[in-house]
Amino acid sequence: MILSGDAIAAGVAAGDIVINPFDPAHLEPNSYGFHLGDEILSYSDPVLEPNRTPTVIRHLIGPNGMLLEPNRCYLGSTYEQMGSHWHAATLYANRSVSTLGLWIHYSAPLGHSGATIVWTLEMMVARRLRIYRRMPIGKIAFWTLAGRTATYRGRYMESKTTIPSRFWQDSPSDSPDRRLSPLAKGG
Repeated sequence: MILSGDAIAAGVAAGDIVINPFDPAHLEPNSYGFHLGDEILSYSDPVLEPNRTPTVIRHLIGPNGMLLEPNRCYLGSTYEQMGSHWHAATLYANRSVSTLGLWIHYSAPLGHSGATIVWTLEMMVARRLRIYRRMPIGKIAFWTLAGRTATYRGRYMESKTTIPSRFWQDSPSDSPDRRLSPLAKGG
């Protein structure tokens, strides 16, 4: 069951939901509107190898914004730290951003219970688009859990900023010729 805006506010007041900073003006009927953080990451490797640490370039978003180009993957982050030990969460772009052709979280929208973090956003644009730090960019919805509650303990648990892929950690070694683990191969 999805929480209403009033239930999200009550969860924040009770300490069951973390949204920091929290502003009741950003509550929506079934979600909370969050903002873009201050930096964007882009990959500089000509070919990304999932079994190697990717090389990234960090871009601080200046007062004149940052121009995003089509057909490139950018990583941004939420300005707010958000999550809950008692609810799962899903992240979505807000409609106004989506209708500009900006996808902010197109393949991994689920936030596990226990993850109260600054969320990394997977960003791609349909055409050239300028973005600005702290602009309203998305919404987070919280969901009631059924069954035993488990806490997320994954590799992104301590996220305080934008984090590139850590898929390479599935392999036991960082050598150039290492093989993907059976889990990464789908085994």
